[in-house]
Amino acid sequence: MTQPTTGVDAGLAPRPFPQDDSSADRETGAPSAERSHQHEAEPRVIFQPPASLIDVEDLVALVRSYNPNSDAGLIRRAYAYGRRMHAGQTRHSGEPYFTHPVAVAAILTEMRLDDATIVTALLHDTIEDTKSTYADLAASFGAEIAELVDGVTKLTNLQLSSSEAKQAENFRKLLIAMSRDLRVILVKLADRLHNMRTIRSLRPDKQLRKARETMDIFAPLAGRMGMQWMREELEDLAFRVLNPEARNSIIRRFLTLQRESGDVVPRITADIHTELDRTGIEAEVYGRAKKPYSIWRKMQQKELAFSRLSDIYGFRIICASEADCYRILGVIHQRWKAVPGRFKDYVSNPKSNGYRSIHTTVSGRDGKRVEVQIRTREMHEVAEAGVAAHWAYRDGARVTNRFAVDPAKWISTLTERFEEADHDEFLEHVKLEMYSDQVFCFTPKGDVVQLPRGATPLDFAYAIHTSIGHSCVSAKVDGLRVPLWTRLKNGQSVDIITAEGQRPQATWIDIVVTGRAKAAIRRSLREEDRERFVRLGEELARVAFERVGRRVSDKALATAARQMGLKDRTELLARLGSAEITARRVVETLYPDLATRPGEEVDAARPVVGLPAGASFSRAGCCQPVPGERIIGITYRGRGIIAHAIDCPVLAEFEDQPDRWVDLRWHEGRHAAVHAVALDLTISNDAGMLGRICTLIGDQKANISNLTFADRKPDYYRLIVEVELRDLEHLHALMTALEAESDVARIARHRDTARKP
Repeated sequence: MTQPTTGVDAGLAPRPFPQDDSSADRETGAPSAERSHQHEAEPRVIFQPPASLIDVEDLVALVRSYNPNSDAGLIRRAYAYGRRMHAGQTRHSGEPYFTHPVAVAAILTEMRLDDATIVTALLHDTIEDTKSTYADLAASFGAEIAELVDGVTKLTNLQLSSSEAKQAENFRKLLIAMSRDLRVILVKLADRLHNMRTIRSLRPDKQLRKARETMDIFAPLAGRMGMQWMREELEDLAFRVLNPEARNSIIRRFLTLQRESGDVVPRITADIHTELDRTGIEAEVYGRAKKPYSIWRKMQQKELAFSRLSDIYGFRIICASEADCYRILGVIHQRWKAVPGRFKDYVSNPKSNGYRSIHTTVSGRDGKRVEVQIRTREMHEVAEAGVAAHWAYRDGARVTNRFAVDPAKWISTLTERFEEADHDEFLEHVKLEMYSDQVFCFTPKGDVVQLPRGATPLDFAYAIHTSIGHSCVSAKVDGLRVPLWTRLKNGQSVDIITAEGQRPQATWIDIVVTGRAKAAIRRSLREEDRERFVRLGEELARVAFERVGRRVSDKALATAARQMGLKDRTELLARLGSAEITARRVVETLYPDLATRPGEEVDAARPVVGLPAGASFSRAGCCQPVPGERIIGITYRGRGIIAHAIDCPVLAEFEDQPDRWVDLRWHEGRHAAVHAVALDLTISNDAGMLGRICTLIGDQKANISNLTFADRKPDYYRLIVEVELRDLEHLHALMTALEAESDVARIARHRDTARKP
């Protein structure tokens, strides 16, 4: 057995091109933990790149180290072509630009990828940044490589950190690109990894944007694809930009811990070797301390101080067979005490990306918790390369690894649950899928159901079938009845109890965590309420259109739906009625010039639209219309135009005088609180009650312009209070506040039809 060196924050698998950590801890004054303690977890051909451009022959040698039959001529031609196309271009650091594509290609050699992927890396920026075209690449290097380069170019142009709606659509495009050829994503991930390694040359604002995008999208995507080493490095590089103080603090604390207790990794590694030697099991053992970001995330999730963290060390044991995996597990558990609830068997229940390994956490030397991963060599190769293992080469031939997943099948498992999600929900679902850790539960028949951590029996029900989820009323976990919000754990058996006639409840949205369940529940709720929402949407649309002097029609709604990316007018009305979109947005889509501009003050002297030139305007005293209400103007000789509410009974007197009618509407915008409205209040005759009512009206920013006692009883007063308001919304808010007062028996709007306009 080979005894490797060990150290702080070193990956369990080697990276031929370690990130430049020379300045990682410059601010702390401490030596770089990552640089000074770096170790190799496995023997492999290592090429340390010089600071300048990697030579083509060195790149060819890297490829031939795992693929002796590589087409060296193709790689040399691509190298020369890319260098020529990028001639004269420089990076932000001042280096020749071509150093970047070559470094990306070198990263991909670590995953032992095929010639087409390596050549794509060398050419991945030629279409975007040079005069080269798709046709040029196809003619020089073939259609396969041209397609791959074009795919990477399209991904580069996606703005994944843009607005939510656009980001969702771009995520769809990203998944489409993945489904066509996963190597496009592998090149893009390597491209992002090198850019993050050299991010210090960018402006601070660009560093933050790239780091956030990396943390939110590319790191979890790498992890989802099974390339945990890349995920950890991307997270740590982004962490260095987003929270350098926290990262440096963790490194300083770790160095302090090492000075106080010594490096426990070599000692525990030696202990494991001793136990394995006693049983005659041949295996390799590698140890490390976890990455700074991993430690910080655990501190945040568990709300623990660094001194209280226990399992910050990890060990990997690589053996010859699956039987040895379980024998080693027994040896480990016999020697050290297992930590309850910290065992995962991904050998019998592999992840969707092909990952297989046994995970257990034990109390090791000095009571320190350590995580141990046990796997075979074949499992380890898939764990290192993830989905990329499908293209891996060894000795000039594709590696036949029974554990490597078919990329097409993996993509289908990732995307199938997004097909029914609408535009607004898609982004939420895809992020949940990329970030989720997993638990494995069983049906009563013993079938395995794979769910994200934190899933509930409702998620389990929807994972089996949508109809099971819809009709779920309760569940049994390991034979015991539990609430539907119970969080499931690995290995539990779940029995779903259903009832005919049961329908999803709105509260279920907050119980489930899977995108599939959320989408199904929302879809059911929308369908159930669709008819009611459509009717409400029609009324909201009518009012909104009339406010801007337009008449709502089926054609107008269909046009708005098309411009907003919705299926038809019915879909628009349903969303309008369910408050998913606003009536203002619909109007703005069709009539941007007439759209409301919030905050714009309306001239109190001319608050309406439609007045003839030179005409005066006033409100009718009989109905006292306020902004927000539909109005009609009536001309009066010597008095100009007086506006009546559309439902004012006085208008009946002018039905045979259509020439006196004027079509008016209120100006959109913020009106001054000068519109008097009379309110009819009945209040209890208690000491101080009238004062409380006046105070309440003042709290609503309304001014009392007149107050009359209409009736006095021993126990109640009836008042007519005239208040000055902004608009109909202001009136409703005031009336609601008064109605909520316990001593107000009745409130209504007072309209005096006998009062002259």
